[in-house]
Amino acid sequence: MTIYLKTEDEIDRMRRANRLVGLTLAELAKHIKPGVTTLQLDKIAGEFIRDHGAEPTFLNFPNPYGGPFPANICTSVNDVVVHGVPDSNTVLREGDIISIDCGTLLDGFNGDSCYTFCVGEVTPEVRKLLKTTHEALMRAIGVATAGHHVGDIGSTVQDICEAEGYGVVRELTGHGIGKKMHEDPMVPNYGRRGNGTLLKSGMCIAIEPMITMGDRAIYLMPDRWTVRTRDGKPAAHYEHTIAIRKGQAEILSSFEELEKIVGKIS
Repeated sequence: MTIYLKTEDEIDRMRRANRLVGLTLAELAKHIKPGVTTLQLDKIAGEFIRDHGAEPTFLNFPNPYGGPFPANICTSVNDVVVHGVPDSNTVLREGDIISIDCGTLLDGFNGDSCYTFCVGEVTPEVRKLLKTTHEALMRAIGVATAGHHVGDIGSTVQDICEAEGYGVVRELTGHGIGKKMHEDPMVPNYGRRGNGTLLKSGMCIAIEPMITMGDRAIYLMPDRWTVRTRDGKPAAHYEHTIAIRKGQAEILSSFEELEKIVGKIS
């Protein structure tokens, strides 16, 4: 395992790449409504990212099990946990949820963030899932400081979500990030406090709880990308890229602009 500690200049470049991800998610927030296809959202994202001088990292991202990813963003609707492929047949409907995972490559460094949006009004049960997953992300970031361990992050997410009866996906994890989208270390959403990789100042990682309303079992669709819950119940996914500090971690990505459009989760 090789972990690259970033300089302040490199963290500044990552900050700009991640802020662009936040702005892209905010632009998409304006268009999320019943009747819109996931392919339409993908085209908006691709144009927005390129207009701001960056490249969508996910496009043509390699897959060890199949072909490269064919789109600019991942659009995961309802029971799709992650890596949903945008297409013209998936039409958003009232009461759906959609997790949009977005990555940018700007000035040699990557940004990566995900947000689960409501399409119109969703049920109270679904809103609770989203709120809990978001809370788990923010509280995990709170323990992601120099001197703690990766296990502290995973344990925090696991404790919060399992206390509500939710499933914590184990086959998919957060990750280090920098010049490459996926770097060491892996950042699971479960674990034991005090275990795992020691967090050091200058590490940049993406923390991304992937939480299911029911059982945590998942399966891979024939496209070799789309991951769904086995029981067909919805899943939520929130992600921030952060820089580890001796004190509080710095969140490099941002939900601030999109929350001006959709409001805060409550």
